[in-house]
Amino acid sequence: MPASHLARSERSGLCDALIQAGPGAPTLCEGWRTRDLAAHLFVRERRPLAATGILLGGSFAKLTARSMTAALRSFGYVGLVAKVRSGPPALWRPLDELVNVVEFFVHTEDVRRAVPGWEARKDRQLDAALWSNLSCMAKLMARKLKGAGLELESPEGARIVAHGGEPCAVLSGGAQELVLYLSGRSEVAKVSLTGPDEAVRAVQRTGFGV
Repeated sequence: MPASHLARSERSGLCDALIQAGPGAPTLCEGWRTRDLAAHLFVRERRPLAATGILLGGSFAKLTARSMTAALRSFGYVGLVAKVRSGPPALWRPLDELVNVVEFFVHTEDVRRAVPGWEARKDRQLDAALWSNLSCMAKLMARKLKGAGLELESPEGARIVAHGGEPCAVLSGGAQELVLYLSGRSEVAKVSLTGPDEAVRAVQRTGFGV
């Protein structure tokens, strides 16, 4: 399956998870229920001006929040999920592969892992795609780390330098788990963190994410 098809597959899986969970289910996004996540996904792709608050925060975040509320009022939960499932608008289509595999994977896990009984997904193609994304995104995701370096290690022993510096910690795990950790979901990421105590503490107190 080409990576662009993988983006579509992750989109479909996320929408399936949202419908199965229903609008009031918890997520790993602090303060958000599944209805809020659905509204976020819709605004991110289909309301470019309002979506600026996702990255810029501040007063723009208020615009994003209002747009999310309006979207839920206009389309309802099931309608919003259907809009997301239908695929990206023309503006986003050339970027679907680049920006959405990680985005949709993380948000799928935000729904799946917010309730007890979840199991990590076994998908070698997804793992390969996420590892490839980490090679490009790890430095951005680890930019807030101070006073230590960080390397990522796969189960096969491959490594990515996420942040240069000494002392250096090593975060080991499958690609799915490493992506979740560096996306700020450390509480559900199945990883091991090793290295000098100073480096480990620095990693543990860092707020990771894009």
